[in-house]
Amino acid sequence: MLSAKIQDALNEQVTIEAQSSQVYLAMASWAETQGFEGVSQFMYAHSDEERMHMLKLVKFINERGGHAKVSELSAPPIEFGSFKEVFQTLFEHEVAVSKSINDLVHITLEERDYATHNFLQWYVSEQIEEEALARNILDKINLIGDDKSGFYLFDNDIKQLIVPAPTQP
Repeated sequence: MLSAKIQDALNEQVTIEAQSSQVYLAMASWAETQGFEGVSQFMYAHSDEERMHMLKLVKFINERGGHAKVSELSAPPIEFGSFKEVFQTLFEHEVAVSKSINDLVHITLEERDYATHNFLQWYVSEQIEEEALARNILDKINLIGDDKSGFYLFDNDIKQLIVPAPTQP
């Protein structure tokens, strides 16, 4: 059984993961309208991945005797000033998600809920990967600078980073 405190914290994370999916979806749409086919495919795939993260939490909450709640989301930004701004926003967003996961892990330790603590270790590892990926992409964009041909090549190369989303959480 989940304590009320942990259930509430997990439900907050459900909202954060759903919001992440929306942020990636907005970035995908922006990239697509700017002609960045590779970036849009990358962002669409990550939007799906974030939704799967949310569903994994929903199922865990319900399986542990809690009640997962679906809450209202705020609209993500729909315009980005530049290619670099998209990925800077993505990186900052992932850092914020990592903080929320770490805060959630801390609550599980305070509550001595080791089953939930164990479950969340997957999210901890996932966030390490997400931050590293975003940082790596930003480093590449910084190398490109303002070179338009570099953006073209990068847009083509980012397709290599797309990992198919699992069909089930």
